[in-house]
Formats: sequence, structure tokens, C-alpha cells
Amino acid sequence: MIPDRRARVTALAALLVFLALALALQAATADPGGGAVVTNESDDGRNATLVAVQSFGGFGQNNGKAFIVRDGEVVWEFDPPNSRVFDVEKLDNGRIMASVATNHDGEDCPGEFGAGGGCVENRIVEIDVETNEIVWNYSWYDAFIHYHEVHDADRLENGNTVIIDMGNNRVFTVDRSGEIRWEWQAENHITPGTDFYEEYGGPKKEGPESDWTHMNDVDRLDNGNFQLSIRNFDVLLEVDPETNEIVDVIGEPRGVEGNDPILHEQHNPQRLEEWGTVLVADSEANRVIELDVENETTVWKYGGKGTLNWPRDADRLPNGHTLITDSLQFRVIEINETGDVVWEFHPKQGDKRGIPYEADRIGLPEEPGGPPGWNLNLTDASDGSNGGLSGLGPVEKFQAYSLLYLPHWVETPELATLLLGVVVILGIVLDFAVLGVRRAIR
Repeated sequence: MIPDRRARVTALAALLVFLALALALQAATADPGGGAVVTNESDDGRNATLVAVQSFGGFGQNNGKAFIVRDGEVVWEFDPPNSRVFDVEKLDNGRIMASVATNHDGEDCPGEFGAGGGCVENRIVEIDVETNEIVWNYSWYDAFIHYHEVHDADRLENGNTVIIDMGNNRVFTVDRSGEIRWEWQAENHITPGTDFYEEYGGPKKEGPESDWTHMNDVDRLDNGNFQLSIRNFDVLLEVDPETNEIVDVIGEPRGVEGNDPILHEQHNPQRLEEWGTVLVADSEANRVIELDVENETTVWKYGGKGTLNWPRDADRLPNGHTLITDSLQFRVIEINETGDVVWEFHPKQGDKRGIPYEADRIGLPEEPGGPPGWNLNLTDASDGSNGGLSGLGPVEKFQAYSLLYLPHWVETPELATLLLGVVVILGIVLDFAVLGVRRAIR
């Protein structure tokens, strides 16, 4: 114990100087950033990878981008102003299609949307990679950007485009002229009184602008039906576009008595139709899981605490590897059959970390397919057995969100130095505060 106050404050000040010097050294020796790539033994590591970044430096930012990464270098980027970028895919014609949400101030919004001080313009854009010119665009406005962003769009074989509209809880297709050719409204099929709700239950719609379904993905299946990811219901729906009927359900809404949910606010399911399975980024469970579609049993899983943090996309590749977008560890990784990371990409912009949303390996189809999970050989250490549905604890969440808003060179050791410095500063402030109280009493 330090015997007197002067010695105590001197010791704390010396410790603070030491921590400041340590942090400066850590900053000087840190990776300068710019999208570092680690390539070990990936069969596809030299092939280009298309990555969408929702935003840099935090969720509230509107500075997203799309990248093409090849041989460790960013060789192309699309940087729409004041926007967030979600789904991206390379089309058969060589162009890139991106789902973009652009934030506007009130004066730039149509009258019905500008009253709240701002709005979002959701856009599906087709980009000429050589010139970055937008050669096709479909857009609509919504009340505000938060939970109203467009997350996914796919080009269909007939040339139409299928789009998920989260803010209006619908999925629809448009032709090249922008005419809507088909539409499915969630409120007609999964609200109280519907067959789905009577069997499964789920959250009720609280208002016209509430985040009710958080629909975030649509895929065309081989049988012509659409697979929809309804995140807030923890389910995947298969919808017949001829009848608009729900013909299959994977998962159950959590929080409903008697339900045993297997998904927790998932993103971007990939149907492996040859094997009858579906690979899902089970986001809030911090894992990727592969399910048998018929009986909903787990055939493969990867993740858990310390492995993944809020993954939002996963693709099984033809070589048996799995490409995963690990959003809150600010990286895209490729793991091999045994769960080893063989390739990764960390999107960065200046001092800001990027929050990646989705990644595709160029040269493969949008839903590339590959061997089923039961043919892979994950070790016990990496099979997600410590993940389950519990998600991250408070310490892991604090670490992830702290790093999100700090410069990209701050990792766990630097964060520890910062936190210790804050504790020392608080100790000095508290010491002077106690002294002031004592003097006032005297």
C-alpha cells in the first residue's frame, strides 16, 4: 500500500505515462491496414473474391463499398456516396449487381418520406466493371434507413430480378423496364389468423415502420420456388410463386411456448439441393450450421465463442471449403474441411474497420454448391460445439463493439492497454475528488 497521497498520485501518473508510451509503440508497429489478406493453402485463394461492406467505423455510418480482391490486392471497388452496401454478385454478362441503401436528408426525399427529416433510397444497381458506370437501376424510397435497407437481389434466368424489401416486408420481381411481375407480402401469409401463424406463431407487427420480419435473403430453387430468410421469425420459408403458398418451413420462431428453435436471426442461407441440406449463417448464435432440409437435423457446424462473431454469409465451395463473412470480427475467411482458416480478408478504410456483409468467390455461381457436411472432417476444436444458441457473453460483446468504433490497429492487446489507462485516469480523478471533499468538510 502506498503510504501517502503524493506518492500514490506519482505512481499512478508514472503508470499512465508508461501506458501511453506502450500504446504509442503498439500503434507504430501495427499493421497499416488497407485490406490485409493471409493466404495459406486455399485452392481458390488466387481467384478473385467479391466482398460487400455494409459500412466502415460503425453501424450508423453510410460509407459502404464493394471490393474485388485478387492475390491479396483490391483490384476493383464500387463506392456509392452516402450509402450502405449489402448483397453483391457477378452476373453472367460480367457486370456486378449490388443492393445499395442510400441515405438522404429530408429536402432530398419525396414529400411522403421527408417529414421525418430523412429517408432511404433503396437501389438495385448493375455496374459495368470497366467503367463503374451504372447501366441499370431499380429503386424505391422508404421512411428511414435503419432496418429499411435492401439486403438482397438476384438476377433470374429469364432476365428479371427478384428483390427482398425489408422495410415493406415483401419479396417481388421486376423486369428490365422496372415493371413488377410478381409480389409476395408477408402480412398476407404469416400474421395472426394465417395457417402459418396458427402452427408456428411468431412476432406480431407493431406498426407500419417497425422491424417486423427483417426479411434479408431470397434464392430461386431448382423447382422454381423461392427460399426466403425471415430473420426475426428464425425461419426459412419456401414459397410457390404460382400460388404464393408457403410449401415448407425450416426452423421455428423463438420465444413461442413449445417451440424448439434451431436458428437465431439467420442470414443468407445457401441450399445444397444435390444433398438435401441448407447452409445457414446462424448469426446471433455466432456459428454456421448445415441442416438436413427434411428433418432439420444438424449435419455440420462451425463457430461458437472465440471462433466467429455474428457471421452473416456462408458459401460451401466446390473444393469442400467454406467461405464465411464474419461480420463483427471484421473479416471474410475461408476454412478448409478440418476447420483451418486458409484465406482471409480484412476490409479497412483509413483507420476504420469495415463490417462485411457478404462475399462470393468470382468464377463460381451465386450459389456455388459443394460437398455435404457429412463428407467433411471438422475437428472437435472447431465444430461449434461450444457455440450453440447462447451467443456471445457480455465480455465478448463489449470487446467486439469497442473494436468496431476504434481505429483498425487496435486489437485485444491495445484495447487492454487503453482500458488500463482509463482505470488509471479514473483513479487519479477519484483521488483528487476525495481530496476536494475532505477539504470542503474541513
